[in-house]
Amino acid sequence: MNNEEYERLADRVGRLHLRQRLGIEREHVTQIFGRGRNFFHIENWYSIHSLIRLGLRLTGLYRRGLRNAAAIELRRHEPALARLPAVFDGYTILQLSDLHLDMHPDITEALIGRVRGLEYDLCVLTGDFRARTYGSFAATIEALARLRTELKGPVYGILGNHDFIEMVPQMEALDIRLLLNEATYIERQGERLYLAGIDDPHYYRVDNLEKAATEIPPEATSVLLAHSPEIFRQAAHAGFDLMLCGHTHGGQICLPGGMTPYYNAKAPRRVCRGAWQHHTMRGYTSNGSGSSVVGVRYNCPPEITLHTLRRA
Repeated sequence: MNNEEYERLADRVGRLHLRQRLGIEREHVTQIFGRGRNFFHIENWYSIHSLIRLGLRLTGLYRRGLRNAAAIELRRHEPALARLPAVFDGYTILQLSDLHLDMHPDITEALIGRVRGLEYDLCVLTGDFRARTYGSFAATIEALARLRTELKGPVYGILGNHDFIEMVPQMEALDIRLLLNEATYIERQGERLYLAGIDDPHYYRVDNLEKAATEIPPEATSVLLAHSPEIFRQAAHAGFDLMLCGHTHGGQICLPGGMTPYYNAKAPRRVCRGAWQHHTMRGYTSNGSGSSVVGVRYNCPPEITLHTLRRA
């Protein structure tokens, strides 16, 4: 990131936010224990990744897990929102989450093919574009550029715990607008639907709901993009109508029937996968389309999701 890009980001997100983000990236991004909301960060323990792959190969399950990870499902969700203007009834948002585009080329190719030809009004990307948590992100940007050619209309995104803030200029050069504790709106026939996004609330903990919601009128319908569901309570009491998030991968490696012994988010299990509600706020936590740690899935299919908004 050159000086001009640094100054633009500093003016946009605030110098303190940018210094915090960059400082944590440089000092603690490869840390296995401590920091963030979780004490243990298996995604940073690269030696254990090889042991997991070896164990899966010895059991004969590795290739099956790779095939499962590339079998991306299309899910549909129709949240009923009480304040939704009538002109937005039927408005459809495509959500892609936890892409981890540098994990395995087969998964990336499957994702690109899966989004091709879909009909929707808006696309949102809810964080974790890369799998690695340090080093070059050139491969991620290259894959993202190929994916962007298949995405229609406006595309908005947020950063996850695997992502560097230095990626923002290159991502926005691909016509992907990042929301960094910011909000925007979509207008139809004089009515507005607000879209807010916060920076990673899980590892970096630089989310700022108050800043993101500053320009949103209290009576307006608003959708929040947050990488992790961990701040669902704060989001509900901030007045958001719908929260779209990811991070948990739905468990990624689950028991038969889809049960998982562990979610990588400090939140109740009910908000860690699929559709949920807290008070009047609807929520959806995506399984994600990519895989982390090891590029496999068991009893937890990857997904992309079409959210069709309905007027309650």
